[in-house]
Amino acid sequence: MTEQDLPTGFPAGFVWGAATAAYQIEGGAKEDGRVPSIWDTYSHTPGRVLAGDTGDVAADHYHRWADDVAMMADLGLRAYRFSIAWPRVMPGGRFNPKGADFYSRLVDALLDAGITPVATLYHWDLPQELEDAGGWPVRDTALRFAEYAEAAGRALGDRVGVWTTLNEPWCSAFLGYGSGVHAPGRTDAADAIAAAHHLNLAHGLGVEALRGVVLPRARFSVTLNLHHVRGESPDDADAVRRVDGIANRIFLGPMLTGGYPADLVADTAQITDWAFVRPGDERTVAAPLDVLGVNYYSPTLVRRWDGSAPRQTADGHGASAHTAFPGCEDVEFVRQPGPYTAMGWPIDATGLTELLVRLHRDHPSVPLMVTENGAAFDDRADPDGRIRDTRRIGYLRDHIGAVRAALDAGVDLRGYFVWSLMDNFEWAYGYSRRFGIVHIDYETQRRTWKDSAHWYRKVIAANA
Repeated sequence: MTEQDLPTGFPAGFVWGAATAAYQIEGGAKEDGRVPSIWDTYSHTPGRVLAGDTGDVAADHYHRWADDVAMMADLGLRAYRFSIAWPRVMPGGRFNPKGADFYSRLVDALLDAGITPVATLYHWDLPQELEDAGGWPVRDTALRFAEYAEAAGRALGDRVGVWTTLNEPWCSAFLGYGSGVHAPGRTDAADAIAAAHHLNLAHGLGVEALRGVVLPRARFSVTLNLHHVRGESPDDADAVRRVDGIANRIFLGPMLTGGYPADLVADTAQITDWAFVRPGDERTVAAPLDVLGVNYYSPTLVRRWDGSAPRQTADGHGASAHTAFPGCEDVEFVRQPGPYTAMGWPIDATGLTELLVRLHRDHPSVPLMVTENGAAFDDRADPDGRIRDTRRIGYLRDHIGAVRAALDAGVDLRGYFVWSLMDNFEWAYGYSRRFGIVHIDYETQRRTWKDSAHWYRKVIAANA
């Protein structure tokens, strides 16, 4: 590996980090008062998760957190984006000091190591009792989220200065309640749209709740998995518009411009009347943001479906257009040319630059952060024990280069977080997909740095 392999020229203060999520790494499913989440229920339901895998143990971070923080320090991470488990901190709607103490110890260790803690309040692990009461399609869940946000802020807000309310609410709403390929596994387009609104409302209420209890200088964000949508031809502009509406502007509109786009409401009028949006909601959702988190893995290619041939109904992430993209019934998702990751996602770093430039153009006052970017490959250890994941290094190098191109284009971009720090429970794929730059042997829980971890450490050192 030579210095020429390393992206250079990033601005002073650019944040280099890594990200994880509670259910994907923690384990400790029933310890210290934690109650089941929708992902506990979903993963324990036969046929839902590949090979019947669950997050009961995962990477055992709940017991190995101190060693993991030491590993982060060795990597040179400047920031660590983790999520707090709602069912651990607020089981049964009551604050649980034992559950919060885990995150308190983690935050203290990160600060002692010189690593900025970036806390995400919700990464898909809704307490099961709230799903039993209706889940995200009902308004009360957003109110309960605000109570949880305030409790987490009181416990950690004297030390955590960066708060993210939600991670990828599109997945929570449209994969969880639309296509059913994520927990809780429901399939109702109207419920999915209602869930999206109540997630938006939870974001706004959560920011309000946090502001009252955390440090005055704290910064607030949300992380969206925005689809970079391209049309197969110029004739496909309306297909692009429709997908962009239900995938992106359903969140960007109320969060950043104060309201839901009129074309989105019209596109979905036969599915829902939007009566769940009450007066004042959109003002609440538009709580001022200090940074917008962007998760990117691959672009999306669409075209108009004219009914003359069988319809391609799944996007690159396996989400059905019928249920995960309501209002897009005349849209086809087109399989793009390779190469592909182990998830079957096309590799195209140019989409990241284009997405970041679009966001800066449309919302120039909002700083951006790449909060997830990475790739799953079929990693194998060589006989010498070394994991030579050259394809992941190539993916990361190209996408970090795309970030640099966005900076050169004038985008206000503050940092980059690789997904993921370590191999983990990859939702419906169980343990069959590995995104980590650190390999986890799930039998022994041994951590082994892949070549990509050594490479990323050099990137951080070169640009720090």
